[in-house]
Amino acid sequence: MSWQNIVQFILLAGLLAVTVPALGRYIAMVFGSRDDGSAPGDRVFGPVERFVYRVLGVDPEREQRWNVYAASLMAFSLMSVLVLYTLLRTQSLLPFNPTDRESLSPTGAFNTAISFVTNTNWQWYSGELSMSHLSQMLGLAVQNFVSAAVGLAIAIALIRGITRAGSRTLGNFWVDLTRGVLRILLPLSLVAAVVLMSQGVVQNLNGNTTATTVDKVVLDDGTEIVEQQIPGGPVASQEAIKELGTNGGGYYNANSSHPFESSNGFTNFFELYMLLLIPLSLVVTFGTLVRDKRQSRLLLAVMAGILIAFAGFTALVEQNGNPRLADAQVDQSLSVTQSGGNMEGKEVRFGAASCGVFAASTTGTSTGAVNCMHDSFTPIGGMAPMLHMMLGEISPGGVGVGLSGVLIMALLSVFIAGLMVGRTPEYLGKKIQAAEMKLVTLYILAMPFALLTFAATAVVLSSATTFQEGPHGLSEVLYNYASSANNNGSAFAYQGTGTQWYTVSQGISMLMGRFFTIIPVLAIGGSLAAKPKVPATSGTMPTHNPLFGFLLVGVIAIVAGLTFFPALALGPILEHLSL
Repeated sequence: MSWQNIVQFILLAGLLAVTVPALGRYIAMVFGSRDDGSAPGDRVFGPVERFVYRVLGVDPEREQRWNVYAASLMAFSLMSVLVLYTLLRTQSLLPFNPTDRESLSPTGAFNTAISFVTNTNWQWYSGELSMSHLSQMLGLAVQNFVSAAVGLAIAIALIRGITRAGSRTLGNFWVDLTRGVLRILLPLSLVAAVVLMSQGVVQNLNGNTTATTVDKVVLDDGTEIVEQQIPGGPVASQEAIKELGTNGGGYYNANSSHPFESSNGFTNFFELYMLLLIPLSLVVTFGTLVRDKRQSRLLLAVMAGILIAFAGFTALVEQNGNPRLADAQVDQSLSVTQSGGNMEGKEVRFGAASCGVFAASTTGTSTGAVNCMHDSFTPIGGMAPMLHMMLGEISPGGVGVGLSGVLIMALLSVFIAGLMVGRTPEYLGKKIQAAEMKLVTLYILAMPFALLTFAATAVVLSSATTFQEGPHGLSEVLYNYASSANNNGSAFAYQGTGTQWYTVSQGISMLMGRFFTIIPVLAIGGSLAAKPKVPATSGTMPTHNPLFGFLLVGVIAIVAGLTFFPALALGPILEHLSL
C-alpha cells in the first residue's frame, strides 16, 4: 500500500473524528427537543415544518404508540412504492425526458420502486440508459431523502424507548420524518452537492451532448464512428444524498467509478467521508440522549474496529494481487510506474487499496455505492465485503438502521451475559426479558431467511441460472441476495439480474430485509419504554467497558459465523483454495 493511501486514510479518520461529535450532538438537539425545549434552526425550519404538518393533517404534539408509529411508517412506505412505481411505468409520457427513455417493465418498475423505498438502491439497469431526468429527480432522489429519514426515525424511536420509563409512546413518525429531511439531510446535501459541482461532477438538465472523438473507430462492416454521445443530468445533487443517506444508487451504471460521479481523488475521498458521516454521528447522538457518553464511545469503538478490520483486510488482499497472475510471472508490485495489485475491475485513478477501503465502507454502511467492480475481486477479497454485509448493519450500518442493529446485538449480548451468571440482564436501567428476546430473535432471523432461502432457490431453479458455474457462481448468487436482504445495493455485477425471477425475488428480499427488521425494532422500543428504570447494583454488568465490547464483537461474529459459514465454504473459500 502506498504512502499516499495511508495518508488519505489517516486524514479521513481525522476529519471524521472532528466532525462526527458535532453532528451527533446537533442531531440529538433536533430530535430531543420535544423533551428539552426548542431545536436549533427553529426560526428557519419551524415555519416550513408547520406548513408540512398542516398539509398532512398532523398534530406535532400528539405522540404515537409503537404500533401506530409502525403503521404510519408502513403506510408512508406503501404509498411511496405506489407513486414511484407509477412514475417509472409512465416516464415515457412525462416531461424532462430529453433522451426519450422508455417506461420500465412491470417487474423492473416493481423492483426499482421497492429498492429505493427500502433504502437498498439496487439497480438491475444502467441509469443513464433507462431513467429520464424526471424519474431521477422526482422519483429516485426524493426516495433517497425520505428512505434515509425513515431510518433516522427508527433509531430515534428506539433511543426514546431506552430513555423513557413508564411511557406508552415513542414520538410521532411524521414529525421525526419531517425533521430528519429538513434539518439534517437537506442542509448537508446542499453543501455536499456544491462541493461536488466545484470538482466537476455533472449538474444540468441536458440530454446527450455530441462530442467528436479524437480517434475514429472502424467497425467490421467498414462503418466509421467519429462521434460520441455524452449523457448529462442532475448528477451532483443526487450523488450527495446518495452517499449521505447511505443509499448508493448511481446516476450512471459505473456508479462512483464514473468520472461524472467522482471526478478525481478528492471526490473519492469526500464520498467516503459522506457515507460514513451520519451513521457514526448517530452513535454520538445515542450517547447524548441516554446521557452516558461512555456507551457511545464503546459502540463507536466496536463499529470502527470491525470496519477497520474489513477495510484493511480487503485493501491488503487486493493490493497483493491475483495469485494466478503471479504464477504467470506478471508483475503486480507497487512501484513508481504502477499502483500494483489486482487491477481487474479497478478504476486506475484510485487503485486497488482505495477500492478495498471503499468496498468495506460501502458494505459496512449499507450504502451500495462502488468505485470498482466487486465481482473482479480475488475470491477471498470478494468474500470480505460479502461477509461484512452478512454481519448485519452494524459497522456502522445505514443511516439509523445501523445504530438500531448494533443496539439489538447489545441487547442479545447482555442477555447472554445474564444467563451465564444467573441474573436478569439489564441494559441502561431496563430489564431485558423474554418479550424483548423473542423480538430480537425475529430481528436476527429475518435477514438470513431472506438471503439463504432465495439464494438456494435461485441455485436450484434452472430458469434462474444466469451466473457462472462453480464456486464463483455461488458467490455471485450469495453476494447479490446478501446485498438485497441487507438493503445494501452493491453487486457482483457480472450476474444478470434483470430477469423476471431476480427482479421479483430480490424485490421481495428487500422488503423482508427492511420491514421484518424495522417492526421488531419498534416493538422492542415500545416494550422498553413501558418499563420502569431500575437502579444499577453491584451485580449489574457494565456495558461501557472493554469486556462488554469484546463480548459484543464475539456475539456478532458467532451469529454470522454459525449462519453463513457453510455457504461461504462452498463459495469464496472453496474458490480461494482452488487457486
